Amino acid sequence: MRKNKMAGLMAGVLAAALWMTGCSGNGGTETKPAAAGAETGTETAGTSAEKEGSQASGEENKEKEGAALTENKETGKRAILVVSFGTSYNESREATIGAIEKAIAEAFPETETRRAFTSQIIIDKLKERDGLETDNVKEALDRAAADGITELVVQPTHLMDGFEYMDLAEELEEYEGSFEQVVLADPLLTSDADFDAVAKAITEAMAEYDDGETAFCYMGHGTEADSNQVYPRLQETLKEAGYTDYFIGTVEAEPSLEDVTASLKEAGGYKRVVLRPLMVVAGDHANNDMAGDEEDSWKSVLNKEGYETECVLEGLGQIPAIRELYVQHTKAAMDSLAR
Repeated sequence: MRKNKMAGLMAGVLAAALWMTGCSGNGGTETKPAAAGAETGTETAGTSAEKEGSQASGEENKEKEGAALTENKETGKRAILVVSFGTSYNESREATIGAIEKAIAEAFPETETRRAFTSQIIIDKLKERDGLETDNVKEALDRAAADGITELVVQPTHLMDGFEYMDLAEELEEYEGSFEQVVLADPLLTSDADFDAVAKAITEAMAEYDDGETAFCYMGHGTEADSNQVYPRLQETLKEAGYTDYFIGTVEAEPSLEDVTASLKEAGGYKRVVLRPLMVVAGDHANNDMAGDEEDSWKSVLNKEGYETECVLEGLGQIPAIRELYVQHTKAAMDSLAR
């Protein structure tokens, strides 16, 4: 399997609703419409907090999700497979994963764009609940081979080259004989330029809330291994760019919520904290661990610390500049194909 320059760095480990709901803070509850938009924005499927009644019907989902992908205009030639963890939050999925897929499809109109999810739990839930069928990676690769695709570019929506990215690379190696060329594109945060671009994108996305008394906290998933370094690295990138009101934390690793709270107190002067997921989708972690009403949610903990809180339930995939970065990575992978 051929990989582009940075995608070969596999020795990492996994850093593993289209509306913004205001969090009940010291100043009360506020609800505003969201602007249109782990490794992949991981969520845990099937939690009781998910609002099943708000989900679109299965037939509507089939129509909407199919619209994000192009028809195969070069059968037997080239295809792009966009691989995501997946989410059962339908509105967030369309505004994030679907939007990334659409951006890639529009950037390469003569090449078919396909979808695969890595979470079988999400795939099974969507099929049972909504009648929506989605390929897992093996099914997608088998289908591409059966359809006569000879050149395949795989673009993950992962944030980093962690466990899930490494698993994907290993799975692709098993299919080397099924295609003439397979290229695995870079995850979101790979090069220095990527970190600069993401820092710029996430700060511009929060600019409307900046009143001089507000801190901005992005909640990532986190992982126990080396690829978790993307979070402190992004924090340092923000600091070097002068964004000292921005704080990066994780749900399952470090920096933890306790670290973020300590940093907020050390900085001082903040009355409000705006929370947003540093994940591709706004799924279970965003809706529950970040914005939930449980006493250990990030919103609740910060409320107890005396901060007014506001939650932006929008995944990174809703930010146009983030989608463009995935497009750039896909283009680099496409350009690396032997002519």
